[in-house]
Amino acid sequence: MRRYSDTPKIKGGTLKGTSATIANIRDAISNRQIKFSEIVLQEGQRLDTLAGIEYGDSSLWWVIAAASNIGWGLQTPPGTLIRIPVLLDVQRVI
Repeated sequence: MRRYSDTPKIKGGTLKGTSATIANIRDAISNRQIKFSEIVLQEGQRLDTLAGIEYGDSSLWWVIAAASNIGWGLQTPPGTLIRIPVLLDVQRVI
């Protein structure tokens, strides 16, 4: 098995969520190249659930985590400011 065989994919399944991709998302958020909405995480909300609602794919939780400067989605406490990027914008910059 390869190291990134289970890594979530975006952009038509051609790009993987590697550390370089995450850095690109963070830079593009900072430079306002990616549009995003913001919410404050409530008790019981999870990044995978938000990704499922926003993108129709809960495995894309890492896109929200990258945009929000979160290392691991399951460690995100209530009250955290979450950025939910527009997925089409993400696909353009990575």
